[in-house]
Amino acid sequence: MSSPTAGPGGGGRPSMSESVSNAIPPAEPLGGSHATYEKGEVSSIGALISDISTDLTTLLRQEVALAKAEATQSATRAGKAGGLLAGAGVAGHFLLLFLSLALWWALGDLLDAPGWAFVIVAVLWGIVAAVLASMGRKELKEVTGMERTADTAKRVPDALKGNEGTR
Repeated sequence: MSSPTAGPGGGGRPSMSESVSNAIPPAEPLGGSHATYEKGEVSSIGALISDISTDLTTLLRQEVALAKAEATQSATRAGKAGGLLAGAGVAGHFLLLFLSLALWWALGDLLDAPGWAFVIVAVLWGIVAAVLASMGRKELKEVTGMERTADTAKRVPDALKGNEGTR
């Protein structure tokens, strides 16, 4: 069971990439001596170090925002899957209860029909438990973790060396 994703004309919840992207702050405009880099000039060493410091701060701030967004999203999906599995556990307890009552009733009356009514109710609870367990398992398989954070974090060392286009 999937829900619609938010699109240009549609409602519903935003897709995973849209919600994670919305949590990342926009890139700050480059000031300082960045304007002179294209010409091969640097206004001063102090300005260059200041720019490096600002760029690192921005990079780290964006990485933290991405990690928070992905962790929140993964925790939400895992919580939903846990709730479905808890529902399956409750349904399983009802299954045992009704099967026990049905068996007790059937053995008490041996050939009488009222005992079979309890069996039918117990089988219905068994179906509910199976459906909830299947749905919870499917949801848990879809929890992926923080893929984009791991990918961008791997690029930080190359970006610091000036080789960010190599990966």
